[in-house]
Order: sequence, then C-alpha cells, then structure tokens
Amino acid sequence: MVTINELEQKLELEYPCSWCYKVISEHEDHTKEAIFDVISERIHKLTHSNNSKSGRYISMNLELLVQNEDDRNFIYEALKAHQKVKMVL
Repeated sequence: MVTINELEQKLELEYPCSWCYKVISEHEDHTKEAIFDVISERIHKLTHSNNSKSGRYISMNLELLVQNEDDRNFIYEALKAHQKVKMVL
C-alpha cells in the first residue's frame, strides 16, 4: 500500500465560492428533480457530463455558489440521500 499524503489536510476555501457537484442518476429528469428538491430555485448551472457505456446512467455537473462549508455539505448530503440520485461526487 502506498500513502501519497501522510498528513490529514482539510480543504481550505474562501466562502462564498463556486462549487461543482457531479450528480449521477438514471435519467436527466431525475437529476433535475433532485436538484430542484434540494436547492429549489437557487441560481445554478447544470451541464451534461457523461453517459455510462450501457446507457443506464447519466452524470451531470451542478455548479452553484455555496455560502459556507455547512451549505456545501448540506447540498452534498441532501443530493446523496435523494431517492432519484445514485451517486454524488
């Protein structure tokens, strides 16, 4: 096993800042529904990222302004927990 970084480092960000989440679901409409449920009408940019080789999954990039670490983490956890979302990166 190779350790690249032996120190635990915390990500230091200056807020507010732009943040991008990769949201993976079975259909673009599922992604849009989940995003609306989590962030409602907050200004954001949603772009297509990729389709799985089998065509079963789609990934989309969600970019928006996060106000602080709690806001950033809340959005991540809420998207991850949404029933229409398979994974969030």
